[in-house]
Amino acid sequence: MGAAERQGFSIERLGRIDRFLQDRYLDAGRLPCAQVIIARRGEVVHEAVLGRRDIERGVALTSDTVFRIYSMTKPVTSVALMALVEEGRVALDDPVSRHLPEFADAGVFQAGHVGAWTTVQPARPMQVVDLLRHTSGLTYSFHYRNNVDAAHRRLGLENIHGERDLAGMVAELSTLPLIFSPGSAWNYSVATDVLGRLVEVVEDRPLDQVLQARIFDPLKMSDTGFFVRADQRERFAACYEAGPGGRMKLQDDPQKSPFLKPPALLSGGGGLVSTAADYLRFCQMLLNGGELQGARILAPRTIRLMSANHLPGGGDLTQHSVAMFSESTNAGVGFGLGFAVAFDPVRALLPSSPGEFYWGGMASTGFWIDPVEEICVVLMTQLMPSSATPVRRELRTLVYSALMQANA
Repeated sequence: MGAAERQGFSIERLGRIDRFLQDRYLDAGRLPCAQVIIARRGEVVHEAVLGRRDIERGVALTSDTVFRIYSMTKPVTSVALMALVEEGRVALDDPVSRHLPEFADAGVFQAGHVGAWTTVQPARPMQVVDLLRHTSGLTYSFHYRNNVDAAHRRLGLENIHGERDLAGMVAELSTLPLIFSPGSAWNYSVATDVLGRLVEVVEDRPLDQVLQARIFDPLKMSDTGFFVRADQRERFAACYEAGPGGRMKLQDDPQKSPFLKPPALLSGGGGLVSTAADYLRFCQMLLNGGELQGARILAPRTIRLMSANHLPGGGDLTQHSVAMFSESTNAGVGFGLGFAVAFDPVRALLPSSPGEFYWGGMASTGFWIDPVEEICVVLMTQLMPSSATPVRRELRTLVYSALMQANA
């Protein structure tokens, strides 16, 4: 009996995943490649490695391909912060200004523009928990909703391959107003970059060194970092963007990419590259309650706290978000300390489990962790923006449709 059957999956139905991805996305020119790893109870039950990691050069995808994971960096940075919480060096209800004094006078936007803002005092100061759950009042340039978003674009705040380092980025960011009073709404934002800077300040060393020592080395994530090393370059994927009519065009050439050298800005919100195998180890650690093969990163209760819904009143993103951006519905989905949390599969219209937690990246990568069924799934591809296709949502349906022996 193979791993899939041993873990309660239908081999025939798992095969549907490969056929679906090949027919619907790869042959149709909607994705350049797709790698999917599914594990249950720590055992890999299925892996798909399809398409080309470099279409222009005709290079096939391999299982050790290095990908830009963008916002899948956020859970990693969040884990690093929670390790400091466990050590008593940071508290979730600490004012952010206790560690980053530049935010002490943060006001809430009323009117104005760069250099001439009109603000009011927030109802309460921004807290560390607000950075983790995206209730900080910060924003991202791609929301295109107000003058604060526009200021991000004008100042180039989110350029992770520019000349500004993380300390400089956060200092510049702190001169802009918040878009709402902390804790009063949810908005996807650069909050995790600020969190990364907070980690640097508390640890008194750069974020890359913190993540290497606390997470990557213990978990043996040897292919994960803030740039593509010389020994990884031949495995680095091209990145594409969806053009008119769904046609793909090259967005970042792997032989000329800015990811080939160390960045000035160590983005805790979107700067990492990784492999599917490495990220699966990170996911398995979370599923195991903070431990993998003898390496203890966090305590089980910390993981439980992180994967609970922290939105006010136990609400979902449709109730609290001021700017939705996802390709899938967010009904029945809350937000924890570093990732989304699905608490009502019926409202989400997905065959998932209550308590599943997940997130994804700008180049359509994604992962989810189901503590009820003891499942981890990692999807890697390279197509921007992630809203161009519903592949991450469709993959959930395909995976659960292949599960024949459920725990619940």
